[in-house]
Amino acid sequence: MEFCRFANPDSFIRLEAGAIHVRISDLLEGAPSTVLEALAHILLGKLFRRPVARIYAHRYRLYLNRRDVRRQMHVVRQIRGRKFVSGPQGSHYNLEAVFEALNAQYFDGLLARPLLGWSRQASRSMLGHFDPSHNAIIISRIFDNAGVPGLALEYVMFHEMLHLRHPVEHTGARRRVHTQEFRQAEKQFARLREAKETLKKL
Repeated sequence: MEFCRFANPDSFIRLEAGAIHVRISDLLEGAPSTVLEALAHILLGKLFRRPVARIYAHRYRLYLNRRDVRRQMHVVRQIRGRKFVSGPQGSHYNLEAVFEALNAQYFDGLLARPLLGWSRQASRSMLGHFDPSHNAIIISRIFDNAGVPGLALEYVMFHEMLHLRHPVEHTGARRRVHTQEFRQAEKQFARLREAKETLKKL
């Protein structure tokens, strides 16, 4: 087993030539023995495709959700993580223009503009995401197309902008990305139903 300088609290396990090899993020090097024991159960369960007792998954998530651990992970992602940000200008749309129009319409122009960029691939599974560690909003390149209605792009951008206003909540072992306040704010988007129907057709 070895601790490695990963950008995230990742862990990997493999069985090779009769020996088990484990690589664990050095973020967990100072974790209590009970947390490392829980991680061992999780990794062995993954390796041998066996169910893991819920208490171990709960204990591990509880540790990762601790405020001090989250703060440390955030700093490490900033230092070690690499973030590809293409820039706002696409072939057909400019993300900066879309952001500023929505900022004026829904946020009174008060949101500070993060880094904006298009994804490397035209992903249909991840339409957009906000990365708080690198303060960046990345939008799928699937929207940078003359045949895609601007309404669809505006809605996805608006959704990611709400993550700036409503950060992820951590309670115990729970992590809530879309809080009740987030959902309520999302309903303020004009033509919301039409935008969602447009996304389904893509």
